Amino acid sequence: MSIEASIPPAAATGRPPAVLQILPRLVSGGAERGTVEIAGALIEAGWSAYVASAGGPLERDISRAGVKHLTLPLASKNPVVMRRNATKLVRLIRQFPIDIVHARSRAPAWSVWAAARATGCRFVTTFHNAYGARTALKMRYNSVMARGDRVIAISDFVADHAASTYGIGPERLRTIPRGVDLAIFDPNRVGAQRIIDLTRQWRLPDGVPVVMLPGRLTRWKGALDFAAAVAKLGRPDICCVLVGAEQRRGFRHELEGAIRERGLAGHFRIVGECRDMPAAYMLADTVVSASRNPEGFGRVIAEAQAMGRPVVATDHGGARETVVPGVTGWLVQPRDPAALAAAIGEALSLTTDERQALARRAIANIAAGFTRELMCARTISVYEELLFGQSAEIDAAAQ
Repeated sequence: MSIEASIPPAAATGRPPAVLQILPRLVSGGAERGTVEIAGALIEAGWSAYVASAGGPLERDISRAGVKHLTLPLASKNPVVMRRNATKLVRLIRQFPIDIVHARSRAPAWSVWAAARATGCRFVTTFHNAYGARTALKMRYNSVMARGDRVIAISDFVADHAASTYGIGPERLRTIPRGVDLAIFDPNRVGAQRIIDLTRQWRLPDGVPVVMLPGRLTRWKGALDFAAAVAKLGRPDICCVLVGAEQRRGFRHELEGAIRERGLAGHFRIVGECRDMPAAYMLADTVVSASRNPEGFGRVIAEAQAMGRPVVATDHGGARETVVPGVTGWLVQPRDPAALAAAIGEALSLTTDERQALARRAIANIAAGFTRELMCARTISVYEELLFGQSAEIDAAAQ
């Protein structure tokens, strides 16, 4: 069905173009935060923006940006619920009306794809990682993300996977890295009281280096490798802080046991989720990402560099694109506690002058290619390309 036969396009009616982004829930992950940022940028650009999900804490941010949230059970993988979602989305697309639907997760993407075909709406997807597919069934499940009129990948690593695994050609595939909001992640904007409050809340000792591993408390984020690396480092004068939401209580018990067995209980703090990550990064002398499997982008490492912190990351996935080894941080072999310990030791041994020089390089690295403004401008350019047949090359230096 053509667009003309179903939904009058914005260009034909004079109304602002409308984009509906769709994801399972509005929790605090990178995909969710990116959704909020893109929606806000659309409103600022004079477009109409909508977000559909099962809801969550970031609904408040959506509302503050002047974006309408549509509540649907989009986190469900039940085929019956997914078919019902498709029917509801058809009605919503025609009601508002929507020009582009942008799916950011696989389960809801099937409903979105069906609704887009029924209405003639343009369909965009975002690959947020290199999705694993050990069976033909899982391969088919993942393949919906390759069906977009435009397919966005959040790093070259993810784009290479999407192209090689699903045969997405360059005419449809676009790489748009995630962006850091430099108005928030700016070391000059974090007041002393915010740092003091976290120091007290987390009971951090005075005068000792802090090594921080931010990220969800899961096995694949490398917390066990981190504990093993700290044991090999053999420095009794450091405090290690794990910041992130707990997903499985059993893993936390296992991690705490591993820390105790190595005699490190007094040197670790497992502090849970933090609502003031800029202040958290300012507490860190070194920020670590020890993910055992490749991350699609690695938001933590980009944010930490924006705050001028030395970073140590495992050498795979998106980290290879955001960390400049020997310039803004260190890359080490995954699942190798000895290599991780050596890199942490090097980062902690930097002199004051060396730390300041690294901070300047790290901040400049993120400002040059990984900002929120650049991510939003590039995404809107993809929307314009679909609706109006134009594609503007976004110059990072101009943002």
